[in-house]
Amino acid sequence: FFLMIRRPPRSTQSRSSAASDVYKRQTKEGVLCDENVRQMRLNILDVMLHTDSTHRSGNQMIQAARRCYQGSQYTANPRLLEPVFLAEITVPMDASGGVYSCLNQRRGIVNEEVQVYGTPMTVIKAYLPVAESFGFTAHLRSLTAGQAFPQCVFDHWGIVNGDPLHTCLLYTSPSPRDS
Repeated sequence: FFLMIRRPPRSTQSRSSAASDVYKRQTKEGVLCDENVRQMRLNILDVMLHTDSTHRSGNQMIQAARRCYQGSQYTANPRLLEPVFLAEITVPMDASGGVYSCLNQRRGIVNEEVQVYGTPMTVIKAYLPVAESFGFTAHLRSLTAGQAFPQCVFDHWGIVNGDPLHTCLLYTSPSPRDS
């Protein structure tokens, strides 16, 4: 967090600490879904304060800073993040088609495929969104006749496709009741 004030008024320390506290609170409760904000940087280049000291109280400073931070988050094209597993799947080579089919149905992205030397086994490493992992093992085993053995470990946060602020709501007017 960078706070740069051109003309520091009296008691700048208390005002900048209040702005810093508001910033910490806003990054813990983002504007989209009250979750932690990641990879956010905010530069305040100029601050104009009211000449009357009654309009520069802590509460008014906090509210102004809060609105400033929320507005900057809305205009910065925010995106939602989802957790992504690294799935390591051990499967015989003749059943690997079922693994690819299962991953395609669940938004999985194959990262690497390595054949285990001296065996008919293949290790497939893929990225799988955590939301798609529920029931993944049972589905995978049904497509490979029980021959695939997955291990999933959290790997990174991935950006969810689409704009979370874009609203496409379908509204259908209620049909009149026949009386």
